[in-house]
Amino acid sequence: MKGHFGLLAVVGLACAATGAGAATAALPGADQIVSRKLANGLEVVVWPDHDIPNVAMYTWYRVGSRNERPGITGISHYFEHMMFNGTKTRAPGEFDRVMEANGGRNNAYTSADVTVYQNWFPSSATELIFDLESDRMRNLDFDPKVVESERGVVYSERRSGVDDDNFGTLAEQMQATAYVAHPYQIPTIGWPSDIEGWKAEDLEAYYEQYYAPNNAVMFIVGDVQPEAVFSLAEKYLGRLEPQPAPAPVTTKEPPQLGERRIRILRDAQTPLLAMAWHAGSAPERQTRVMEVLLSILGDGDSSRLHRRLVENEQAAVQVGTSLDQGFDPGLAWVYAIVPPGGDVARTERLVDEEIARIAKEGPTAAELAKARNQALAGFWRGLATISGKAQALGTYQVFHGDYRKLFDAPAVYETITAEDVRQAAATVMRPENRTTGVLESPPAQAATKAAGGGR
Repeated sequence: MKGHFGLLAVVGLACAATGAGAATAALPGADQIVSRKLANGLEVVVWPDHDIPNVAMYTWYRVGSRNERPGITGISHYFEHMMFNGTKTRAPGEFDRVMEANGGRNNAYTSADVTVYQNWFPSSATELIFDLESDRMRNLDFDPKVVESERGVVYSERRSGVDDDNFGTLAEQMQATAYVAHPYQIPTIGWPSDIEGWKAEDLEAYYEQYYAPNNAVMFIVGDVQPEAVFSLAEKYLGRLEPQPAPAPVTTKEPPQLGERRIRILRDAQTPLLAMAWHAGSAPERQTRVMEVLLSILGDGDSSRLHRRLVENEQAAVQVGTSLDQGFDPGLAWVYAIVPPGGDVARTERLVDEEIARIAKEGPTAAELAKARNQALAGFWRGLATISGKAQALGTYQVFHGDYRKLFDAPAVYETITAEDVRQAAATVMRPENRTTGVLESPPAQAATKAAGGGR
């Protein structure tokens, strides 16, 4: 979202080498997808869908906090704001006003890996939206007053989402601890001193380097004709000059050789426990296996951790799991919200027991079937809308290298076995591969609260 930061919410689907033809045929309209690369390097992918007279346009830029460095952290997310705040030909706010006046709406999000701009509009406004996107891709204005205004907005988001939020604080500190070399250690929102310190030349250089047609992919799904879309792309975007390719991120995180632990002391009505293991990157089959494993552990009321920690032991009021999926190996997360006055060490011990059990015995047939069915249901549900199709195309074209691999997803989930899941638990979710974080009130404060003396 505009002003949203954090882990990219992508369609966690699968990648395989065969079977695309049959899978594509099973999805009406998928055989109509057409892609083209303009001379300036911009990729355009079109999926016609004439069910409703609307269009979803998602423009993916291959830039996120992974591309930043100390001194300019948070600058990718900052540009998510600036791209709505005026060009050399349009005043701040005009992008939104023009789009809304023509029946459209928009949003955007930033992650460690990408920045994505989303437009939804009636098909009759397609040419106008191309004009708007072309303008802000290369004509962004850096009015000093707007720059400072948006700096304040971003800093406010940091305060509300991290500094004044216990879970945001814990997650940020864990990310910075889990990675010692790779830029995934950088928070997408940026460090406070860097937000305060960006200079105009930093902004202009970053924009010039990353907001270029050869660093972007555009996905258009909806009531359009591909050739008409390509004609508009050539007219409005084909004339933009490409820029030298950004330097690749080559740093690899070295293997973790032992558990890392952090403890944060701050006012907390409910203690928090989180664990994060180094896992894989988006295209890997192992990442599909980790999706299934984490679903069995923490997805829904019938998951192992919910039944054990919340229902049976009352050691948590909420548990959950998540999985980073980007260009480089990310983290697999398990978290628990501990009851007020609860024993965090006991909660951690119960989580360890459940992980050890699945690493030794694997999942039951029923658990495996349920997790695979949930993955497949999510796949088909995601492709039911033009927005979901645009997001899925983007995920596969950008992270997996080819949108066609999207259609092999169902077959790959079907190949995941109980032994695959067991091995993932045993090899990935090892203590020495883990960063563990606890956030709780200082001991004296916690004792006062337990005695009923808190505010």
